[in-house]
Amino acid sequence: MAASSPGGAPAASRPGVGQILKSYFYWTYPRGSFHYDVMVTLILLFIFITPRLWNYGDRLSKSAGPAHPIQVVANGNHGLILTVEDVDAKVPANAGQNVAKRALRKAIEPVTGDAVFIEHWETTLDGHGNRVWRVWVHH
Repeated sequence: MAASSPGGAPAASRPGVGQILKSYFYWTYPRGSFHYDVMVTLILLFIFITPRLWNYGDRLSKSAGPAHPIQVVANGNHGLILTVEDVDAKVPANAGQNVAKRALRKAIEPVTGDAVFIEHWETTLDGHGNRVWRVWVHH
């Protein structure tokens, strides 16, 4: 004989653990219910605790960026002209074309990213008499 409540109606059966887990998976509980609050709490715990427990592999950039500002000027429809201080470019004296290009790319990468092509470059003096590199780039 089925169990009944004092009013004569059949008693509601308690859901089993499998049914509760299935309801959690499909998120069937209404907002504000106990089980809904448990799920929200578990999600928040996951968001705030896992970065401290797991290494996601994110690292600070090895290059801290230039010590001096890099001037960026549009070159019409041809790309950009960047002016980099000599101390930030770190191009060795008597460097070949490839070495100079690599050093200039490394110097401008914090500003332009790595998706630019260096067309050519030249050295000149700025208003204070310091040596600067003018670098023509395009995407």
